[in-house]
Amino acid sequence: MDQTIDTATQDAARQAVETLAQARTNIGDVIYGQDRVVDLALTAILSGGHALLVGVPGLAKTLLVETLGTVLGLKESRIQFTPDLMPADILGSEVLDQAEGGQRSFRFIKGPIFTQLLMADEINRASPRTQSALLQAMQERHVTIAGKPHALPRPFHVLATQNPIEQEGTYPLPEAQLDRFLFQIDVGFPELATERDILIATTGASLPDAAKAMTAKKLMEMQTLVRKLPVSENVLDAILSLVRNARPDQSDDETIRKTVSWGPGPRAGQALMLASRAKALIDGRVAPSVDDVLDLAGPVLRHRMALSFAARADGATIDGTIDRLKDRIR
Repeated sequence: MDQTIDTATQDAARQAVETLAQARTNIGDVIYGQDRVVDLALTAILSGGHALLVGVPGLAKTLLVETLGTVLGLKESRIQFTPDLMPADILGSEVLDQAEGGQRSFRFIKGPIFTQLLMADEINRASPRTQSALLQAMQERHVTIAGKPHALPRPFHVLATQNPIEQEGTYPLPEAQLDRFLFQIDVGFPELATERDILIATTGASLPDAAKAMTAKKLMEMQTLVRKLPVSENVLDAILSLVRNARPDQSDDETIRKTVSWGPGPRAGQALMLASRAKALIDGRVAPSVDDVLDLAGPVLRHRMALSFAARADGATIDGTIDRLKDRIR
């Protein structure tokens, strides 16, 4: 692959690195001790994709989305998913208007999906029909009402959340719909020192505010820039090795063939190609490395693989299987 990068792209990359550094600082003023989660969320957005945040309640997932919207200059909205939520509650609907002369016509009222950064809170609590309406919009970047397409704002990103503990009354996302998410980001509990800082900072008379670091237009320019960054042959080979060996019918690892029920499709490789470039830019580099690919293997592959029942019974885990795939490349 072509490794060259022109002067204009180099200049744009330097400016993007500075802007992204400021964005991370501004987010860190509000979100404490979740640097990994913040970086992955930024990487997903910079790659032009969506992310699924998995964590118990109270870990600042909603606050993260609000803060990202402010810092990145995006219009944001939130939908609380419940079993009685209907597709029209997300997409919008047509209403019948009557003019003074008696003439009637339909008018489309946009739903909350017409935003730039959407938080889909507890997405697995809605029915499959409602989930499909959202996930179709995520893929196609438009909605169709009464046969008429309506384009979504640009950029458009969804950060959805799931509670990994309380599963009663939920509708797990099918594999084909999980594949729409660039990353699955696991949100864990903070460290002791961080939790101490959180208690002090969030229970005082005033709360920290996030400052804007860029505009939506600037973000879209950086998303275009990410696609121009060069990828070396060894990075491409690492991506292909991870993705293809994660498939039981293509892997040359006997353990993988026995433990993995189904593996990732080509979209996983596309996600790794884009996300490794975005991560490099966030870290201040103009080209990704194999280490970037290995670092992002978990978030990209975790929700695109499943283990057999026998493997789970023997104590195998998805993360352990991904670590085995990564060890083949190191």
